[in-house]
Amino acid sequence: MGTARLGPAERTAALTQMTAQELDVVVIGGGVVGAGVALDAATRGLSVGLLEARDFASGTSSRSSKLIHGGLRYLEQLNFDLVREALQERALLLQRIAPHLVRPVPFLFPLTHLGWERPYVGAGLVMYDSLGFSFGFTRGVPGHRHLSRRRALRLAPALRRTAFSGAVQYWDAQVDDARYVMTMLRTASTYGAHVASRAQVVGFLREGERVTGVRVRDLEGGNELDVRARQIVNATGVWTDDIQELVGGRGQIHVRASKGIHLVVPRDRIHSLTGIILRTEKSVLFVIPWGRHWVIGTTDTRWDLDRAHPAASRSDIDYVLEHVNQVLSVPLSRDDVEGVYAGLRPLLSGESEETSKLSREHVVAHPVPGLVMVAGGKYTTYRVMARDAVDAVAHGLDQRVPPSCTDRIPLAGAEGYQALWNSRQRLAQSSGLHVARIEHLLQRYGSLIDEVISLIEKDPSLARPLTGADDYLRAEVVYAATHEGARHLNDVLSRRTHISIETFHRGLVVAEEAAQLLAGPLDWDDDQVKREVGYYTKRVEAERLSQEQDTDQEADAIRLGAPEIVPVAGSGPNPG
Repeated sequence: MGTARLGPAERTAALTQMTAQELDVVVIGGGVVGAGVALDAATRGLSVGLLEARDFASGTSSRSSKLIHGGLRYLEQLNFDLVREALQERALLLQRIAPHLVRPVPFLFPLTHLGWERPYVGAGLVMYDSLGFSFGFTRGVPGHRHLSRRRALRLAPALRRTAFSGAVQYWDAQVDDARYVMTMLRTASTYGAHVASRAQVVGFLREGERVTGVRVRDLEGGNELDVRARQIVNATGVWTDDIQELVGGRGQIHVRASKGIHLVVPRDRIHSLTGIILRTEKSVLFVIPWGRHWVIGTTDTRWDLDRAHPAASRSDIDYVLEHVNQVLSVPLSRDDVEGVYAGLRPLLSGESEETSKLSREHVVAHPVPGLVMVAGGKYTTYRVMARDAVDAVAHGLDQRVPPSCTDRIPLAGAEGYQALWNSRQRLAQSSGLHVARIEHLLQRYGSLIDEVISLIEKDPSLARPLTGADDYLRAEVVYAATHEGARHLNDVLSRRTHISIETFHRGLVVAEEAAQLLAGPLDWDDDQVKREVGYYTKRVEAERLSQEQDTDQEADAIRLGAPEIVPVAGSGPNPG
């Protein structure tokens, strides 16, 4: 069975098919939970449609810490079940579901208190490691180890000698969050799900009190259409309450947004062979290896402003720099920061204090007949959230539905990945690409690498790297449009690649070249190429200016000054 493409023709076909029949389930939201629900439902034999108002993973699911982890701090809260569940999911993702996209990453925990801290942290990590074993699986990562200050400095020479007395090293895992979501959607589509981005749910269809479908505005074509389904799943994260309002009635559970920001700095600014984890008075701060970069974050502050484009303020950036500099021998300055991104965590709050304590746990509810809501949770446990949501869907359908099998379904690109990795020298020789390029492609596409290489065989100019972002080949830009559902330049520079946060120019230098590459598969004329580059430029300018503001309100006002992306010229009205 070949892996489904998510190109322009497939999007059109998906919308047509969604309107042609009553589906078993329609999922609203193309983030990690929505994608997980679509895959879970499709692999149980249900007919599925998924609708995303913007680009896939364009909200929280592309702005995370990019970690797959159990949450060490939940051990301190004695939430053993949440930690065990997350660590079992980590093992599944590393070893079966997505070994090409999820990989182990080491962290150093510097100790600052003599006496009590080492046994306290050590006991927590013994429990963390032991909870990581799940039925039929090893942890998938090495166990923790204690280090003297001297041994820790060998691993992380960047640490200031006087800032710590020793350290403990442990392992977790990391993921390219946006790529993971898109790969999951391609996998769901392979199993029969109909998937469309830039398709906004603007209302619900009703029969009496029962929800029977959704009214959808195609933001590319401008027209509206009805999609009927026996069950609807609201998996919209921080937009959960907005969808609830379209239905009417107050839910028992509400979702509030907490903002977390991350900085991206070049790898040579911090000399270390391992990630670092630090405690702050408000949150945990991670220094995470990320290719030729470090991702440093995060913060945890309430956010009640624009949820589509949360803004990082000067105070957010200074907070992260101040705390990481407390342990570095050579401090970082704002000049070292290549990229900044802000994301919103969906935290549960309710009518009572007990509900608000749910925090990072998730909830599934039936606010009205025909509608299932899933909210809360964390990236690592998306599959459990999706399973629980589809269990609720199954309860609402008058038919027998098989149990979830996603713990045994590898994502597109996983099958054969290890064999190809072992053969990467041979792949390099046969393709004419350097082995370092093959490794890069394998860690992004897994066994789907053949599809990228075949584009290069047809057009050898696609083997060249992008000018100004040479980690990425020109072929990857074309592939993003033909296979991965990218509709606009911003989709490619922010999510299919991470050029927008991995370069000091934030993608401006490559915008014209990338837009010209997208013009063919997306059928753009010269005017549309100019509009795409113009939009992207204004977005970057607004983000940079917002990061100079002192308060959330000022930063948000500046960020909202950039126009919304518009559809292809002549294809419909501007929805922005």
